[in-house]
Amino acid sequence: MVHVYNCHPYASQQIVQVEQEPGLVCCGGGALFVVTTGGCKVEAYSLDLPGCPLICRFATMGTVRSIQHSNIGDYLVTIEEKNSATYLRAYTNWRYQAEEKARVGVRLLGHLLRGASQRGGAQMEIIEIPLSERPVAVACCSLTGDLLVGCDKTLVLFTLRRQNQQNLQNVQQPSNTQLNSSQSRDQSTHQNGSFLDFERSAILHVAGTKPKQVALCAGYVAMQADLEVLVLKLDTTPEAEDLDESLEAPRNDQADDQTDFLLIPRHQELLGERAKDCNVPITMEKTGLEDGGRNSFSYVLFRRFTPDYFQGCSVEETHLHSLKLHPLFTSQSPVDEPTCVFCFFSLPTAGYLYSLKGGVELLSAYQYPEKVLEAVLTDHLLHVVTKSALQCFTVRCAAVAARFEDPYIDTTMRACPPSALEVCALRMQLFIGLRSVCAYGRHVILLSTADTEAPEESERNTQRRSLSKKWTISAPRVSNPVGHGWNLYVVDTVSPLTLYKEMVEYSQHYAQTNMQAQSLWHLLSEAHLLLRAALLQPSSPQQHPSNGDPADGRSEAQVIVQTGRQELEEALRENSAQLGDCFSRGSHRSCHLALPYYRMSGLSVSDVMARNRPQPSDPHSHNPGFLFYLKHYLLEETDQHLSQEAADELIDIFSQTEPSQLINVCASPTMINVNPARTLRILQHLEDTTGVSVALTITMATMLLRLDDLSQYTQLMERHAEMVLVYGFIEEPRLLLQGGDTNIYPTALTQQMVKSQPGVLVAAMVALHENNKIDLKQVDVMFKVLDCEHSLQVDFWEAMLMASSQDAVIQELLFRLSSVYIDRLMQTSSDKLQHKPIARRSLKSADDLINSCTHYGALYPWLTVLSPPHTTGSQHQEAFYKMQSLLCGPSLSVTSVTPLLESLSENNVWGFSLHLLCATRRGQYGYSIEQLLDRCPQAIIAYANHHLQDTHMALWWQKLLPELCSRTRAATDNSILLAALKETLVVVAMETSPAEFLELVPDDGTASYFLPHLLTCSQRHLLA
Repeated sequence: MVHVYNCHPYASQQIVQVEQEPGLVCCGGGALFVVTTGGCKVEAYSLDLPGCPLICRFATMGTVRSIQHSNIGDYLVTIEEKNSATYLRAYTNWRYQAEEKARVGVRLLGHLLRGASQRGGAQMEIIEIPLSERPVAVACCSLTGDLLVGCDKTLVLFTLRRQNQQNLQNVQQPSNTQLNSSQSRDQSTHQNGSFLDFERSAILHVAGTKPKQVALCAGYVAMQADLEVLVLKLDTTPEAEDLDESLEAPRNDQADDQTDFLLIPRHQELLGERAKDCNVPITMEKTGLEDGGRNSFSYVLFRRFTPDYFQGCSVEETHLHSLKLHPLFTSQSPVDEPTCVFCFFSLPTAGYLYSLKGGVELLSAYQYPEKVLEAVLTDHLLHVVTKSALQCFTVRCAAVAARFEDPYIDTTMRACPPSALEVCALRMQLFIGLRSVCAYGRHVILLSTADTEAPEESERNTQRRSLSKKWTISAPRVSNPVGHGWNLYVVDTVSPLTLYKEMVEYSQHYAQTNMQAQSLWHLLSEAHLLLRAALLQPSSPQQHPSNGDPADGRSEAQVIVQTGRQELEEALRENSAQLGDCFSRGSHRSCHLALPYYRMSGLSVSDVMARNRPQPSDPHSHNPGFLFYLKHYLLEETDQHLSQEAADELIDIFSQTEPSQLINVCASPTMINVNPARTLRILQHLEDTTGVSVALTITMATMLLRLDDLSQYTQLMERHAEMVLVYGFIEEPRLLLQGGDTNIYPTALTQQMVKSQPGVLVAAMVALHENNKIDLKQVDVMFKVLDCEHSLQVDFWEAMLMASSQDAVIQELLFRLSSVYIDRLMQTSSDKLQHKPIARRSLKSADDLINSCTHYGALYPWLTVLSPPHTTGSQHQEAFYKMQSLLCGPSLSVTSVTPLLESLSENNVWGFSLHLLCATRRGQYGYSIEQLLDRCPQAIIAYANHHLQDTHMALWWQKLLPELCSRTRAATDNSILLAALKETLVVVAMETSPAEFLELVPDDGTASYFLPHLLTCSQRHLLA
């Protein structure tokens, strides 16, 4: 379906003063090229100057049957006929003919001229391009200047080269969107002594169809027959020895047997990889000039139509035309790589636009109201000509390019009308006898020729198919001059911003009648895409030297471009607000689009609320899109705070439409200025209606806290058990924390719970972390803001250690807790406290943690012997016990704690016991035995009984017994050492044989002291 509107995309028109009747027309490089009737003369007119003055004229070597211009290289290529032979020629340096220099050089492809060309190249050159077949169609790549020639059975690709006396270089030119002065570029090129030439780079043999038109752009090759279109993608692959010499599509083996029959092809559309099944065999021939690789191709698109009589077109008249590959650049695309490439072709009654990059897709199908002779595609619009009218349609190129450039489109952040949006016709402008159309920038060039030879044909064509009533037909502004039956018009299109403003004005007609009308949404979407197309174009085109004040740093052209872009951006924001209004009142299926469009508009919530107030007749009716926007806005973490009036209005809106959302609304940080007393009454009414809920109770307590009613607040918070309150915070975490990432901050309720319910607060934080509502960094920020870094934060880490099952989190918490415990012990051992003193007891004691958390191990028995008789404070004693318990547990990595313990001295008992624990965990039992015997020998037997077991049992007689013997010999009156020696001998006697025991007895030992243990060992051995 094609929507029809009465807009004015055309601003003005002028007639080019051509002396002879035009035959062929093309444009490019700021010039209009006219081949006069007879086909042996080309005239160039300037499109950039008023009145389109003549630039130059020159004669061709034959009758021109086809002409194309390339912006890259600023050359013309023609297909000419002379003496029943067809030639392909390229005309370079044609602008020198404006200086009335008759000198023209003619040369073959690949051959440089001597003399004048070498000295400066200040002459027009005609390059003869030999071909083995008759050329039928020709096309130039707008990005590289390469040349594609279509012959009866082949497609030949020529690469544009810059050639000089030393070497051959590739052309390095910007994209066609950045070309503003072909003449100055061409002159500078020849001043540098380089010349344009072509090199045959690829030959594609085509079977089963004959090309009528070709197109080339960004490596894509398009070929059009009478009723078929085939698009290929050329690539360069590394040379491979096992690669086949040709790549062919599957052929139909029955084709040769059906030559005696008239075959009507069936309609067919093959996209992407399926296009290789099109039964059009393609073979690539090597040219021998491949640069370090091998040319290859892939099928991209194939479309075949069935000839039919339709809308006044006979079967003979039904054939394709206007094939074009159209690139679209954006501000983020490289100079030589377009963001998107589109393929357009047309039947007399319908046109088709495909997107090729990122997946082949049919974007739009244009249904024409009458037979179309030719069409031309631009970034913003599609212009088509019939026998008597110029028509203008919208395109969807910007919708595709916008999604390539911005990944946030089609999310809750940003939106854009879909690429499948139905197209619309903007205008039908009447002319007489139109024959062809072409476009350059904002110029549309029309060639008209009055047809007086067949009045019956003219009469038949004027009996067009009945049009929609919305079509408005306007007469041409300039009448046909008397004296000849042809005209060449240059019609200028209005700027996108001007056309946008007219569309907005046009849409008001629908807005006054029905705000939910589809035509209103469609027209505003068309206006949006128009602005998108203008904004997607590169904002910093190639600039000419500035003539303004050099101190300003910007040229006048740059200022104009920047100002125009700002106007477009402002218009886009205005249009987004209008689209947001449409979707806020739309159906439930599309109401979600109100959110991204309102965000793109930059409107505040108060502004959006003012645009969506209900009618006085139904004050409680609010649109679904508006409510969707409000709910998502209230879920955002933003620094913007609503005024009391706006916040109270929001409470009223949700209390009337969705009362269940009131808890989320009240928890939003934007609602900080809401009236607490009024909101409390509404919440109490909700509780009376729906019943008691934990989250609702906490929300009501928050309002009481804002009213400084602590007694009622305490009563409400004590209504539910502590763990039940935790579930309420899981349901709505913003009751405790607001903000996002590292900008998180606690609410007033959180600050109150630090004083009154710290245990509930810690449990809630643990639950939120385990439910992926917050992370450790956010909790750290919160406790830092609360100034609880050395109290509640440590309690949270200990509670997290009990609840968490993630190994990475557990190791992080163990390291943090070890740091805190050691830091507290250092405060005790130093006369000068380096940190803030602890104001309260921990929520969990060491015994609680040992009994409830597997990461805290029971203290080793020998540690009780090392415990100091008194401490400076119970909190520091708790820290010491907790650190010992972590080292006795199975989870703490000793290597991670060792650097922390280096700052703790071994001179005191705490430091000594912790260092000894670390040495034992590392398996340094010999060192630990020596340290214990030196510092606390009364603990040696308990240490040995606990650690010297199983595989370490031999240390009793290998390390402990010799150490005790040597130390007892030096201190014979040391009862502790004697008792330890006695206990050690008992163990050794039980674990060794008599012979082994005798070997362990020292040579100078007293026999009477060791004989009882030897007797015990012997008896045990005999009994065994």
